[in-house]
Amino acid sequence: MLAKSLKTRHLNMIALGGSIGTGIFLTSGVAINQAGPGGALAAYLVISLMVFFLITSLGELSTCLPSTGSFCEYSGLFVSKPFGYAMGVNYWFNWAITIAAEISAAVIVIKFWFPNGSDFLFSLAFFITILGLNLFSVRIYGEIEYFLSILKVTIIVVFIILGSILVAGQPNFGIHNFTVGDGPFHNGVSGFFMVFLVAGFAFQGSELIGVTSGETENPEVSIPKAVKNVFWRLLMFYILGTLIISLLIPFPQLAVNGDIHASPFTIVFSKYMPGTIATNILNFVILVAILSAANASMYSATRTLWYMAETNQAPAIFKKITPYGLPIYALIITALVGSTVFISSFIGSGTLFSRLLNISSSCGFLAWFGIAISHYMFRRHYLKDITALKYKALWFPFGPIFSMILIAVIILGQGYSLWGNFSITGLADAYGALFLFIFVMFYYKFIRNNDNVIFAQTR
Repeated sequence: MLAKSLKTRHLNMIALGGSIGTGIFLTSGVAINQAGPGGALAAYLVISLMVFFLITSLGELSTCLPSTGSFCEYSGLFVSKPFGYAMGVNYWFNWAITIAAEISAAVIVIKFWFPNGSDFLFSLAFFITILGLNLFSVRIYGEIEYFLSILKVTIIVVFIILGSILVAGQPNFGIHNFTVGDGPFHNGVSGFFMVFLVAGFAFQGSELIGVTSGETENPEVSIPKAVKNVFWRLLMFYILGTLIISLLIPFPQLAVNGDIHASPFTIVFSKYMPGTIATNILNFVILVAILSAANASMYSATRTLWYMAETNQAPAIFKKITPYGLPIYALIITALVGSTVFISSFIGSGTLFSRLLNISSSCGFLAWFGIAISHYMFRRHYLKDITALKYKALWFPFGPIFSMILIAVIILGQGYSLWGNFSITGLADAYGALFLFIFVMFYYKFIRNNDNVIFAQTR
């Protein structure tokens, strides 16, 4: 059995820290560059509303049925076994591949200092560091993430304060940056749909409160608090951070040919505080923040694979646990998938990061769809007495229905960018995760169809 060593403060910071990393420190620049400041802010606002409903749905499920399997288990219990199986595979792969995305992002950040450095050597150093951190017990992991998350939150707050002061000193508060090029909504509808993937990637990790519920001492108290705190902090950080960046830097300067070359936070400091130690300190903290997010990704993927082995969805070897509660073989295979980061040695970290971002974000939206439909089915078909719930999600059934519709529109809408510009790589970016998910569902239903699979690992 996994060690139940995480406290409320760990849960809050793991959920918050898992969502504060590459998404805000790096891809916010991609979002503004692709859709313009207006399009980026609109996308973040829409996604944040959806995430609010999703984490309240997950909060209700996790409080009622705490499990390390999280919504992967709920999908099997309340939707169908094939759907739950595909959800588990999708979520594990999502976080395993995100490890590579986060490390690729870390390479981009460190090359601010070493532009001619080796992608391979940087990737290797970061990969070994993340793997080493995950070899410790969950209590040590929780403490590491707790303090790293405090560091990330602190630097964002400092950036918002200093950025607000810089904005106040701009002519018309920097509104002129919203009129650059074709205006605040760059690339129109296409740009708006493109940036949804970026925005989705940014908010991934907010659902980690569900993954950690099985290792939490008092989920009935911890999870509702985490749900409330995480959402409002994420909303403030992402919306205010993106707005300040948009007011200080014209969006064409945030990326080169669609590829980001530095953190937008670092670009801001380089422009307004050139040659100061503040820029170097900020870039270092961003590097640590991204590595922390990679650490959370490896933790989440490892626990998901362990759960799948516990329920006979994956080979039994992956449920083997060390004496101090570490699923060691699940960690090893997850690390092997994460090692795809070394491809950057051949195609470049920027190109690899963009490709992995699209794949990870699409997988993330499918996982969120699983949360929404599981909550809807739980309330409609399985819950007998609503008064028995210690935590109730707001605005049911509007919340999960809104989330499911929006996710379907976002996933299907990715094909809009292919109109008149079709390519196999573009098709894979837009629908590869969906095709894989459907394939895994059919594999389970018609080929594997293992009745020994157990979707009931709650405590």
